[in-house]
Amino acid sequence: MGESTGRTLRPRSGPPESADAMSDWLAHAQRAIEQARREWADTGVALLPLGRRFDAARLPAQLILATVGMCDPLEVTERLHRFLDGPVLFDGRLMGGTFYALMRPSPGQPWKHQAAAPRLSTGTYLGVPKIGRTKPPGTHWVAPPRFPGDLCEPATVEALIGFGLRITQEAEQ
Repeated sequence: MGESTGRTLRPRSGPPESADAMSDWLAHAQRAIEQARREWADTGVALLPLGRRFDAARLPAQLILATVGMCDPLEVTERLHRFLDGPVLFDGRLMGGTFYALMRPSPGQPWKHQAAAPRLSTGTYLGVPKIGRTKPPGTHWVAPPRFPGDLCEPATVEALIGFGLRITQEAEQ
């Protein structure tokens, strides 16, 4: 996987930043940051607008499971950590579940895989779990952000999607 992205992917390590600093950074995606804080306190998930601080790629669980080649949740999480080197959350409410990779906004940049794994941006809201919510039930982090501004690189996410699509197509043949 590292060869196809042109980057050496490293494990997520090092001392984590404070949960408050990361929560504050995420909350600033919303103009009324207290709203995000209230939603995290009340429900554990805040509805945040995309396109300002970050975008998200909607990654169907079937695509991710084909890409990483396994179904064990801990193994899937570890591989996503290594491959994407950025924050990823999981929402299991829809058919089989959906992963969301938080990415740097890139206005005007074409997205290769919009049909299979759409890039969500301005005009879209995403339910983002509070920092520390790393287990089901409900929407939770499988790779929480390590510091304010920690985001996946769009090119790395596209490479992961492309790899998963190739594996899926080969399996169908």
